[in-house]
Amino acid sequence: MNALVVYESMFGNTRTIAEAIADGLRSAGVDVTVSLAYDAPADLSDYALVVVGAPTHAHGLPRTTSRNEAVAWAADPAKNLLLEPMAQATGVREWLARMMLVGDPHFAVFSTRADIPWIFSGDACKAIAKGLRKRLAQVDSHSDFLVGLDNRLVEGEETRAREWANGLVPLPIA
Repeated sequence: MNALVVYESMFGNTRTIAEAIADGLRSAGVDVTVSLAYDAPADLSDYALVVVGAPTHAHGLPRTTSRNEAVAWAADPAKNLLLEPMAQATGVREWLARMMLVGDPHFAVFSTRADIPWIFSGDACKAIAKGLRKRLAQVDSHSDFLVGLDNRLVEGEETRAREWANGLVPLPIA
């Protein structure tokens, strides 16, 4: 089984979760390709499972304005943030617009979001799932992973991501 993990990340939290998901899939015997969204293939015909993730920005997916805001945050020494090298590249929102649903891959989505009540943070999972449904894809599973107010992953989230990914493998593969 081949899987593709597509993600975008501003400060490394979503990348860390994407890598943990890939590790979880590999431990279940899946051949995994991990790709930043700007460089991810649009043709998904080689993949039985596609996992898509992004950080939550303003209740949804990052956009140019929120990516620029991330750059400004990283420039503030008081925030102690390190910007990912391709943080300003196009992301999941743009990848969803160009992806081609060829074949019948199964989809799972994930997001990173602030560890505050969902009503205040929102969740990029909903936006990703909506973008996939517009392409007539079905989302089989979703999960959000929490980031503390210090902008660091909450303890245990990497482990939870590996376990979640491992549980994706029994999805019925056509």
